Amino acid sequence: MNVPNTLTVARILLVPVLAVVFYLPFTWAPLVCAMLFALAAVTDWADGFLARRLSQVSTFGTFLDPVADKLMVAVALVLLVQHDPTPWIAVPAAIIVCREIVVSALRELMAELGQRATVAVATIGKVKTAAQMAALLLMLYRYDLGPIPMYWAGVGLLYVATVLTIWSMVIYLRVAWPAMASDGDG
Repeated sequence: MNVPNTLTVARILLVPVLAVVFYLPFTWAPLVCAMLFALAAVTDWADGFLARRLSQVSTFGTFLDPVADKLMVAVALVLLVQHDPTPWIAVPAAIIVCREIVVSALRELMAELGQRATVAVATIGKVKTAAQMAALLLMLYRYDLGPIPMYWAGVGLLYVATVLTIWSMVIYLRVAWPAMASDGDG
């Protein structure tokens, strides 16, 4: 167990903590939720950076890092949909979760076909992740910051993230399509 993998496991352990804090009946709970989510986002960046910098990239970390990301995002989305059960929140949440499942399955298929690099994380995926993390952070915080309605700013970013989510999925599918469409004859 190296430092990057420890950070990834810590991020997974933050998931149930986030859920518990979300339901606490205290005025400070949204701030702590936002801080926990921000901590998870920072460890997401840090574990990848450290793995490359310290030459500690591992098969375990390569597998677990995207799982940790998807767990944190999915749980945050479920909590937010439960908090605000409207189509305006549920539909983008469903699109984001569905995209993550499709792209994960696509990456698994491409790995089986020996073409994992074909669907490596692209710049659009990184931009999507940044927009998604910022949106969820603002929505988890929920309180206005002076005249700035943080929750609604987060909802706006959630829609930006949803568009980027669809766009990135289409890009991944287009890149992978030739391998998926072939009948095995190369």
